[in-house]
Amino acid sequence: MRVLRDGSTTVGAAFAPGHLTGVFAPRLGAKDPRARGSVGAGLVLELGVRAVARWTPGAPDRVVVRSTPTTSAPISLEAARRTKSELRGRLSVTLTHQLPIGQGFGMSAAGALATARASALALGTSPRKALEIAHLADLFGGGGLGGVAAIAGGGLEVRRRPGIPPWGEIRRSRFPYRVFLATVGPPIPSPGLLRNAHFLTRVEAAAAEGLRELGTRPTPTSFLAASQLFSDRLGLGPVGLRRRLDRIRRTGASAGQAMFGRAIFAVAHDSAERSRLVRTLAAERLSAVEMAVLPPTSETL
Repeated sequence: MRVLRDGSTTVGAAFAPGHLTGVFAPRLGAKDPRARGSVGAGLVLELGVRAVARWTPGAPDRVVVRSTPTTSAPISLEAARRTKSELRGRLSVTLTHQLPIGQGFGMSAAGALATARASALALGTSPRKALEIAHLADLFGGGGLGGVAAIAGGGLEVRRRPGIPPWGEIRRSRFPYRVFLATVGPPIPSPGLLRNAHFLTRVEAAAAEGLRELGTRPTPTSFLAASQLFSDRLGLGPVGLRRRLDRIRRTGASAGQAMFGRAIFAVAHDSAERSRLVRTLAAERLSAVEMAVLPPTSETL
């Protein structure tokens, strides 16, 4: 993160990583929303969202958030408003999303966290509240259940207790493989799904076996097995997506559906599998992006 001054305008810049959910189960019963979210596991990606915030205290009171690619960003807008709070002036935030929006790559959580951090720097307020602000904006905006907590550090993350620390508990470990991401259809808006009690019951049932598969000491292998199991049991994707998953898995690679999106993730375990995976993706006419998982840290700044 960094902060600059441009005349009467102060500029703050920040990055927050994307995220790939492998398996999750909602946990929304806590009275304190900071302790709500989900249990489960996922991967913190090297690509995410960059935010540049500009604060002009003498300008008319306003908060503006613009996104590249152009799209509405209500959760990031709420994060900016919460960060600005009662201060008077113009706060303008520009977001650059490095992964597709609405495809299960954690762009709402990353946008909210990058916005809160960049805005705090520009405003000259403490960045310590950024994680809490982003979590609440994402939770109440329906962007995700625990995505902000998940990306406050790298690696293979396992959410043992829901919510942001210290309410939540997250363990992190190294994930040695690179990940392929490919979209196969239009986005799936998450707010409607995450407010649907019937759907959340389906998620809970699908996650039960996957969470058992993770065990008490999850490894990359058990994570991938649990992710495939969860993806298959939930069965959210259309027939075409599931057929593509089957063909990708015949290469030996692990593969599942990104939650929530019409998108596929795949992980090859060695060079031979990677070669077969790349050929299969090309045969399926899927344009995939390959990336690393960030190393495990207590805080990714």
